[in-house]
Order: sequence, then structure tokens, then C-alpha cells
Amino acid sequence: MKFKLIVAFVSPDITEKVIKTAKKAGATGDVSMQAKGSGVEETSFLGLSIRDKTDVVLFVVEEHHVKPIIQSVSEECSLEEPGNGILLVLEIDKVVGLSKQIKKIRENLKTKQL
Repeated sequence: MKFKLIVAFVSPDITEKVIKTAKKAGATGDVSMQAKGSGVEETSFLGLSIRDKTDVVLFVVEEHHVKPIIQSVSEECSLEEPGNGILLVLEIDKVVGLSKQIKKIRENLKTKQL
């Protein structure tokens, strides 16, 4: 099996919706953390830069689940709207510690047309 890492930089307001949507589309787990970031239009107050709060959510997924997850999250969480978030996918060369998830992934692959 080949795995990929989906990284989501999303508004804290929609983090839970992103996680639920990704799991419904085939993700078997997630890691989320709080962060700060800025976009094209930086905001300032009294000359100090204000950085927006954002959440970073990581999903290690089998490669056949990437497209459905990206499509579902993008559409259901309105990621094309400015300020909602960004999704990106990275290659994973090796992974260990996913034996429990691999069972679930195999079940998903048998029952879903990907």
C-alpha cells in the first residue's frame, strides 16, 4: 500500500467539520494542532502585525482515498471561499505503526468504488 499525507490549514471554525467530512470520505484518523498564519492581506493594529489563528490537520491516507477526501472536504467545507483553508497532499516514502488502520483501509477498498 502507498500512503499520502493530506495537510489541511483551516479556520478553527470549521476544523471539526473538516475532520468529520474527511473521515466520512475514507480517512481513518487525524492529528490536529493550533497555529498562527497570515495570507496575502496582512492585518495590523497600531502598527503591529496580527496573525490569524488557524488549525493544521494531518491525515495519513491510502493513496486511493486522496481524491474522494479532497473533493468532499473542499466542497462541503467551502474551501474555495477566502479564509476558509487550504489542502495539500504530500508523498510518504515509508510509514510504520498503521496496522490497525490498514485493516480498516482494506475493508473500505473492498466496499467502495474508488
